[in-house]
Amino acid sequence: MKNMLLLSGSKYKDTDYLVHALPWFETFLKDYKGKKMAFVPYAGIVRSYEEYEQSVQQALDRFDVEVVSVHRGKKHRDIIEQADVIAVGGGNTFCLLKQMYEHDLIDTIRAKVNAGTPYTGWSAGSNVAGNSIMTTNDMPITFPPSFNALNLFPHQINPHFISGKIAGHNGESREERLTEFLIVNPDAYVYALPEGTALRIQGEQATVLGNTEILRFSKDMQLTKLAVNSTFQY
Repeated sequence: MKNMLLLSGSKYKDTDYLVHALPWFETFLKDYKGKKMAFVPYAGIVRSYEEYEQSVQQALDRFDVEVVSVHRGKKHRDIIEQADVIAVGGGNTFCLLKQMYEHDLIDTIRAKVNAGTPYTGWSAGSNVAGNSIMTTNDMPITFPPSFNALNLFPHQINPHFISGKIAGHNGESREERLTEFLIVNPDAYVYALPEGTALRIQGEQATVLGNTEILRFSKDMQLTKLAVNSTFQY
């Protein structure tokens, strides 16, 4: 059964790294003490893979999982293939997906997660779990060979969703950007995850976690509000 925890981001308000999500990880990782977690650090541009790995190790230390970055393997996919849990960190989604293709991780991750290996991601790591990265918030600072992502969650995810505009800002709001996407892709569904929220996916069901509802947009920006602790078929 598919088993995923997809976070909007690694922080909420003034909390430290992943602290707001620790109760969710406690449930998610309760059967994996002493097991190996493969970590994909490719989205982290401003810090080294070693530094990113260490941050995740420290954040999840209480759960007694062995966090190993994929760059430690002679072939990066070797670490994925050996892992009991897969985690994909946030940062730049375009860099993340490009290197996932370059290191042949796409099919390997997809096969393992579809076979039941737990998957967790935050920000860009959640975005790539969806159908494509076309609803990321990031600048395309590099070019992946395709926008097609893992398609473990067969819809679009928009992490860090913020409604409306800052006063004096004349660029498009997030709703306006998603309107453009749905005009061009009218059959798509976009799940907008505000800060501090997550989707807990088990099999073909998803449960809303966090302090506020998650929004689902469809053709013509039709809005469905998904309440905290509600469960839905996706």
